[in-house]
Amino acid sequence: MTRRAVVTGSASGIGKATAVLLQQQGVDVLGVDLKDADVCADLGTPDGRSAAVEAIGERGGLDVVVACAGITGANAAVPSVNFFGVVDLLTGLRPLLAAGNDPRAALISSVSSVHPTDEALVAACLAQHEVAARRRSEELLAEQAWALLYSSSKAALARWVRRAAITPEWAGAGIALNAVGPGVVLTPMSGELMNDPVMKPIMDAAVPMPLNGYAPAEAVAAPLAFLVSPANTHVTGQVLFVDGGAEATLRGDTIW
Repeated sequence: MTRRAVVTGSASGIGKATAVLLQQQGVDVLGVDLKDADVCADLGTPDGRSAAVEAIGERGGLDVVVACAGITGANAAVPSVNFFGVVDLLTGLRPLLAAGNDPRAALISSVSSVHPTDEALVAACLAQHEVAARRRSEELLAEQAWALLYSSSKAALARWVRRAAITPEWAGAGIALNAVGPGVVLTPMSGELMNDPVMKPIMDAAVPMPLNGYAPAEAVAAPLAFLVSPANTHVTGQVLFVDGGAEATLRGDTIW
């Protein structure tokens, strides 16, 4: 039986590479993005997420969800897209997954999740208080601390995966739930930083990648494809860093 997958952020970057790889593996892929997708929706808004869940449900059964859509920069909407746009969509699609065959879900965290974060923003995300998260994001922007928006949204995602994956709603329903934490990936989102002579050395210091340097999107798509395959029977609640050794460099061995 052909597996059916939803991939968000499918129009570019990691999402596009993942959609292509899954299609090559014989999976029927339904892409979700702002434009140039099978389902066009703004996952940064509650209405957009609801519309996406409804549109996906109208297409029939579901076995896989890979949530890749995300943004960065000095934008108060970062947690709305990166956290709520992922968690609310996965939660809305969970009943469809539970009825699927070998159901699996995976999302994109980041090696930035091990960078400094804002605990108030992380807490607002995990408490599912989007209004409070937006308010705190605006405060951080006013404080010129916009870099904390991205790292905090991704850290919150990693913590949500750890919490949710082992619950009756996910593990109890046979749904493996995991995340991948990329380092610097060669995508349109990172292109401006790579071409900036001031920012590139800062980025290299923040995300040191001793193994093979910057990663193509396909390097992240491959482990995502495994995590959502029937072959993955017991990996759940994990963040798999695909970062050329950045997380190991930054945190060393004292976490064990």
